[in-house]
Amino acid sequence: MTDTATKQDSADPESDGAGPTASGAGDRTRGDDGAGGGQERSPFERKDLDAVLRDLEADRDGLSDGEAKKRLERDGPNEIAEEKTNPLLKFLGAFWGPIPWMIEVAAALSAAIGHWTDLAVILVLLVINAGVGFWEEHQAENAVAALKKTLASKARVRRGGQWREVPSREVVKGDILKLDIGTIVPADVKLIEGDHLSVDQSALTGESLPVDRTAGDVVYSGSHCEQGGMTGVAVATAMDTVFGKTAKLVEGAGSASEFQKAVGRIARYLIVLSLGLIAVMVAVELLRGREILTVVQFALILAVASIPVAMPAVLSVTMAVGALALAKRKAIVSRLDAIEEMAGIDVLCTDKTGTLTQNRLKLQEPVAFDVEAQDVVLAAALASPRDGGDAIDRAVAEGLEDRDAVQGFEQVHFAPFNYVNKRTEAESRKDGRSFKTAKGAPVNVMEFVSPAGELKEEAEKAIGELAEKGYRTLAVARDDGDGWKLIGLLPLEDPPRDDAKSTIAEAERHGLAIKMLTGDDRAIARQTAKTLGLEGDILEAGVLGTGTEAEAREREGEERERGLSPENLERVEGAAGFAEVFPEHKFDIVRGLQDAGHLVGMTGDGVNDAPALKQANVGIAVEGATETARAAAALVLTEPGLGTVIHAVEEARRIFARMNAYAIYRVAETIRIMLFVVATVLAFGFYPLTAILVILLALLNDLPIMTIAYDNAKLSDRPVKWDMRRVLTVSSVLGAVGVLSTFGMLVIGKVWLRMGDAEVQSLIFVKLVFAGHLTLFVTRTRDRLWTKPYPSPILLGAVVSTQVVAALIVGFGLLVAKLPWLDLLWVYAYAIAWALIGDQAKLLAYRLVGARRGR
Repeated sequence: MTDTATKQDSADPESDGAGPTASGAGDRTRGDDGAGGGQERSPFERKDLDAVLRDLEADRDGLSDGEAKKRLERDGPNEIAEEKTNPLLKFLGAFWGPIPWMIEVAAALSAAIGHWTDLAVILVLLVINAGVGFWEEHQAENAVAALKKTLASKARVRRGGQWREVPSREVVKGDILKLDIGTIVPADVKLIEGDHLSVDQSALTGESLPVDRTAGDVVYSGSHCEQGGMTGVAVATAMDTVFGKTAKLVEGAGSASEFQKAVGRIARYLIVLSLGLIAVMVAVELLRGREILTVVQFALILAVASIPVAMPAVLSVTMAVGALALAKRKAIVSRLDAIEEMAGIDVLCTDKTGTLTQNRLKLQEPVAFDVEAQDVVLAAALASPRDGGDAIDRAVAEGLEDRDAVQGFEQVHFAPFNYVNKRTEAESRKDGRSFKTAKGAPVNVMEFVSPAGELKEEAEKAIGELAEKGYRTLAVARDDGDGWKLIGLLPLEDPPRDDAKSTIAEAERHGLAIKMLTGDDRAIARQTAKTLGLEGDILEAGVLGTGTEAEAREREGEERERGLSPENLERVEGAAGFAEVFPEHKFDIVRGLQDAGHLVGMTGDGVNDAPALKQANVGIAVEGATETARAAAALVLTEPGLGTVIHAVEEARRIFARMNAYAIYRVAETIRIMLFVVATVLAFGFYPLTAILVILLALLNDLPIMTIAYDNAKLSDRPVKWDMRRVLTVSSVLGAVGVLSTFGMLVIGKVWLRMGDAEVQSLIFVKLVFAGHLTLFVTRTRDRLWTKPYPSPILLGAVVSTQVVAALIVGFGLLVAKLPWLDLLWVYAYAIAWALIGDQAKLLAYRLVGARRGR
């Protein structure tokens, strides 16, 4: 959660002076709501109340029932708009695209040749693949639906001069609303009258504590009323509210899946290669006068076997198994392809409060003036409500060495914090003697107490030093009957998590650049970054030139592409973090980093984080996140801290290694089989495999490959991404080696062993099955095939079982020509020798690709 200066410890120079400006240590332009850059979230923030009422054609007595009904018909219900799509049409849409086309072609070919079993299997794969796509399409809708659920269901409005309760969806602009403790604000409301109102808007603005609002201020739809009670006029409803604009960002956010792009490119490459070779073979065979039915039937069978029908399923199973492993590490995946993108993120934007820090204020060493340090703490504790109070009051109470010290005092009177004087004040009595204590914003308390001479200079110097350290500071005063005196300062800090610094160091060892995003002021952010070892400058998000300025232009109808300038992109890349952050800043920072070529992870927990979570390559909802943040995120953590994220990155990289190995294997196998078969037909007019052997080969190759999801994989120490040049280069080299080795086996069978055509076909079949799985062992690592981590027992067991089946088929002559068992041993020895050659060729291919890319 991003936290900001609030209530007693606010760092606004106009509110309390606890920040750098108060001490002359820096420039501050924050608004009271803690969002940076002095920008306002609502156009009604500074507008005169009477002018607002005139513009809305409303008055303090409320609207009539007829006028409210008219406005409801004109403006629509007060709810987040949601475009409805027929679920059936959406599901059918999942059958459109490169991967569905690939599977559909295979299904059509199977039906054409009457292979109904193959057709059934292919159709099941097609439906599964479409179902995954259909589920992913629902994610944006889920985020918007979650936003709707957090809105108030009822509202108290003044209609026809009477207060009544109506559904919040019937609230209209100009309605007079009553906001009490426990109320969820149903619209953006400009406050009219009442003592004060304390609202919790942390889920929307990122502020970690409730903020106080008085007449003339605007409170936002979706905020919770914590204390006080006021009336106000609804100035914005539905999608015109700050809440609604956030929903629009969630709907529009999102980035294309790198997984889908990679699989699509591989599929297109294999389809074009396969169909191109088949077309050449068919043309040559027909010119030779071969029977058309025989040629077409074999071509169709070869196409079905070569098109990688199982590829989407294998990769999806690999990710699904990985998702279970991530769940054990307290990371729940809501979108499977996020696993692949998690492996490639090189920048992690993280909120501060609760993720890097403990999300609780802690009192640091007090600054005392002519009294003991604990006397300052006791005075502040006495100037707090006896029911526990807010986070600041609790931090002060925890700072007492004797937690029961206040029990000996009678609290005669207590004046809670208010927006005007920005302090709490209490009158206490002990042993018949009464005195007063107060605590609050340093500027306001010092103005109230008016210290003179050396004490004033000493206090101002101490305030400046504490501000430079990033502390939130309270001033404490006491009146024993002879006037108010400043007795000390209390610095407050949200301390870093115990594991935060080591986790950040570990992330950097993994090649992850950590960038901290917080609503806090720059001094606090800098101090936190320094403590955590984050290197680089902390920027104020407002200087990036995004946020409400862009929204204002959009409201004026000016079309403008959101984004960062090239200069600001460079600054964003080099920064260690950002202070005084708006939700719009988060969104633009994430997209700016993506525009610069980075894969970005983003953590968050509130409604205000949802757009950035949705836009990020991997949105990560931290432990305790709102429903909206979880719906927008691809990964949901059930344990606090960044450590879970790092574990998820490690697991994702292992999963990616398995998928990458399979992709290289699958391309190499298609090249090896297609090029060999077509080349043999063209060169010798001989079919090296029968139709049944092609089908058996496809089945025996694909079925055990599913177990690659359980394979052991090496953890990369840097982000990993799909590199199509590398994948296609390495797989093409291995495919070429496979073609040469299979041609060698063909020559051995025909020339050395003098086998007939049927026996040669069986020989080639066994060789292709065994060599194919050896190719998988070659591709599963970038090192020598015998280096650690070794293949998992599950993968080994599946491969051995497949080899036994292939050997039994050929050894006993089931559906194929029978071969002597001794010949099979020679085939295995031959395939192992060529696997070692292929392993060396793989290393050379990786070096070649790396040299071309300068690494």
